[in-house]
Amino acid sequence: MKILFSSAVAILLLMTACTHKAVPDSYFTDAFSYCKTVKELNEVVKHVGFSPIVASRNYAYANIAAYECIAAGYPRQYRSLAGQINGLKFMPKVDTSKKIDFQFASLLAFCKVGEAVTFPEGSMKEFVDSIKSSVVKSGMPDAMFESSVALADTVSKAILAWSKKDNYAQTRSASRYSVIDSPGRWVPTPPAYSTAIEPHWREIRPIAIDSATQFVPPPPIPFNMKDTTGPYYKQVMAVKNGIDSLTPEEQHIADFWDDLGGKLNVTGHVMFVTKKFSPPGHWMSIVGIAAQKSKADFNKTVAAYTLTSICMFDAFIQCWDEKFRSNMVRPETVINKYIDQDWKPYLQTPPFPEYTCGHSTVSSAAAEALTKMFGDNFSYTDSSEIEFGIKNRNFTSFHAAAEENNWARFYGGIHFHPTCIVSKQSGILVGDYIINKLKLQN
Repeated sequence: MKILFSSAVAILLLMTACTHKAVPDSYFTDAFSYCKTVKELNEVVKHVGFSPIVASRNYAYANIAAYECIAAGYPRQYRSLAGQINGLKFMPKVDTSKKIDFQFASLLAFCKVGEAVTFPEGSMKEFVDSIKSSVVKSGMPDAMFESSVALADTVSKAILAWSKKDNYAQTRSASRYSVIDSPGRWVPTPPAYSTAIEPHWREIRPIAIDSATQFVPPPPIPFNMKDTTGPYYKQVMAVKNGIDSLTPEEQHIADFWDDLGGKLNVTGHVMFVTKKFSPPGHWMSIVGIAAQKSKADFNKTVAAYTLTSICMFDAFIQCWDEKFRSNMVRPETVINKYIDQDWKPYLQTPPFPEYTCGHSTVSSAAAEALTKMFGDNFSYTDSSEIEFGIKNRNFTSFHAAAEENNWARFYGGIHFHPTCIVSKQSGILVGDYIINKLKLQN
């Protein structure tokens, strides 16, 4: 993929050089190059195997770094996030007397921050080298190359310094989740029986919302398996009966939105992990699809990725705050203990409490951001999962996609549907708040 991208960019740049004698303001003008760069980070996220929650941090900081390069170069169209988001008070001033390719700088800053936030050094070096090589071969003047790289380094340094104050490092050494096997409380689920992922994520500094507790959802339906006519028992049986009679269409919906990231496969004594995109990775792909379908220019594409990634990052913090407040048990555990010890959900249950639903929350927040950027009733074909052997799905809007995802978590047997409904509303609240607070475009 790196070779194909490098070749495609080289061709585009050589065409530009041949048709324009003067040095262009930028060697990157449309959505293609930025979408491919985000996809490259998505591949690194997938192969390294970080959790969806941690992955959202990579996407958010990387996109913000890229956006700040664009805001520096086009202040009349785009407004810096400095002073608008938590803890980022100012950005270094840019020497506008120098010829800078702000889009080129944006790509470099994205890669540098995306790699440095959590990944091993050098994870994206080969890809970055291919971008630099392409512009050099296209004839970018040395002075323009050097000033663009310098801008990317300056912005990256500022964003990385800001990122290190979000409490991520401190939570790496925080205490592990204490498993308490009492009725209604979450316990590890098969086949891996992994401990809960990121129980301290609510301690991470949000980017735009005020705090993890700004949008506390209503409490979950109280656990009660004794009352067979009560709401809790009914939602349990709805999951069991639903999974026992899934249609092929419902199975496709569940598979399409699975996004587990790493699924543990167990066959006899053999165990292996298959990797896919996580929820934020899936929505990053959708941003790219929308940007290219709408023929968005480079700058708008960066803004769309940035707003969407911020919404998802904060939505995870809001969701994880509730997950580890309520600590609710998963359907699989309840059904195995009280109804059918051999029952299995259609999808593999992820390792953290049931209430609220992370995918429903971040999907609804992402849908709000994308609707803001590209409008409502934006029809598109989501081809994100085709590389994993799952056929495409068509949607009439981003809201319709988020709604289908809500049902997908139920069809997978990993969430109660009332949980998904509440989670959807939480995501909308987070997304709308951020959209109204942040002013990206002047």
